[in-house]
Amino acid sequence: MLQQFGFTQYESQVYTSLVTINQALDATAIVKRSDVPRSKVYEVLNNLVDKGIVLEATVEKKRQYTALPMEAMIEKLRADFESNIQDLKKIEVVEMEVDDRVWTLKENQSITSIIKELTEKAKRSIFISAWADDLQKCLPLLEKKSQAGLEVVIHVTGEIQTHIPTVSTLIPTQSHDTLERSRILIIDEREMMFAGMEEDNWQAIRTQSPPLVKFFTEFFYHDIALTKITQRYQDIMMKDKDIKDMLLKLRY
Repeated sequence: MLQQFGFTQYESQVYTSLVTINQALDATAIVKRSDVPRSKVYEVLNNLVDKGIVLEATVEKKRQYTALPMEAMIEKLRADFESNIQDLKKIEVVEMEVDDRVWTLKENQSITSIIKELTEKAKRSIFISAWADDLQKCLPLLEKKSQAGLEVVIHVTGEIQTHIPTVSTLIPTQSHDTLERSRILIIDEREMMFAGMEEDNWQAIRTQSPPLVKFFTEFFYHDIALTKITQRYQDIMMKDKDIKDMLLKLRY
């Protein structure tokens, strides 16, 4: 239960064994309820006492333990998390002039966080391509940047509602069922991130390498041009089998 918050498996088992019973337990009872080995239980209990989530008392020369109540535990975890966030914010980061290495990144939430960070630090321009449900997560920030005078250009698969004027929208049809989800973000024409799906998992690259930034900027405008051409001449293009087959092989 607590492993996702940085506790060990044994710590999680001991806390769960205590919080799910309305009485204090000694070490022997905890071993039976938690399945933590007797050789480890005192070490684990001492760690939990030091962390403030298990209370201890001595009754007739025998130690007994009870858990911090669940609501108090939740509040403690929340307060600890906020404190850690504030400590992270105090770290001063010195940016390199140009980092032309290509960095790889996995996990959707991490990729989303980097996209937000890059969008936040943009000073002149933001070019972004994504599916509508992904784009919604950063749309308020994009609108804020647009209102601040930055050039914000969006290519979106699916519909969004926004006051940003430079939006190119691709509405998928049955013919587009094979389209793969992806994201492109280019800020100030000097740094970019490209993310795509591989075996149902998000993976991304991030770089300031000028050749790659230029390539993905052209790739971004390729998507916009292809979308506009398809919208204007869709009936004609979809009636020509060769053009249709070639068109559907291209990634928007």
